[in-house]
Amino acid sequence: MGRYFWMLGKVFTRPERHKIYIRQLFNEIEALGLNSVGIVVIISVFIGGIMTIQLAYNLVNPLYPTTIIGLGTRDTLILEFSSTMLALILAGKIGSNITSEIGSMKVTEQIDSLEIMGINSANYLILPKIVAVVFIFPFLFILSVFFGLLGGLFVGPTVGVVTVTEYIDGIRYMFVPYYITFSVIKSLVFGFLVASVPAYFGYFVQGGALEVGKASTQAVVSTNILILLFDLILTRLLLA
Repeated sequence: MGRYFWMLGKVFTRPERHKIYIRQLFNEIEALGLNSVGIVVIISVFIGGIMTIQLAYNLVNPLYPTTIIGLGTRDTLILEFSSTMLALILAGKIGSNITSEIGSMKVTEQIDSLEIMGINSANYLILPKIVAVVFIFPFLFILSVFFGLLGGLFVGPTVGVVTVTEYIDGIRYMFVPYYITFSVIKSLVFGFLVASVPAYFGYFVQGGALEVGKASTQAVVSTNILILLFDLILTRLLLA
């Protein structure tokens, strides 16, 4: 914990060269954020379709209106899947990438070279990654909700468990705008964890390529545990 916050202290300092920092920031947004759009869309479409079918087969009571299927899919996507579950998935993709990149620079002494040249290596390497991931996560959340609902809209009527009209009516029924705010806040927190925790493991790795691989695994596991912990905390604080 001490080393983690000491690293964050070095990270959140004023960049020495703003032009280089801004260029690096856009590179990280593309590498860590835009390159994750494809997997977010694919997973969300399938999960939206799967949840629609499961809700339809679980709501066998004729007293329940079929509009609950769309409502249940919508709220599940907004409250949990598109924020928390997607963060767990992206922790494996983005987190391992960050740990491997920084860890490889550490074991090949590139970070030491930056320090010798008088460059704050933590600020130069880690800050653009944190800002990029925190910035892009809410957009990935919104994208996931949109394509998850589209997946349910396509799969539900296709397999005959709900009509298009009933599904759309369910999506529009009893919508709570605060759920979006709640999940965007979670996305910002999760984005910070997904970027900073793997960066910590990469920045302090020692050894060679084998240790970098072990650090990547530890980073993903630790990030997932912290995401679930903060999901519990934020849900208790913001939805109480």
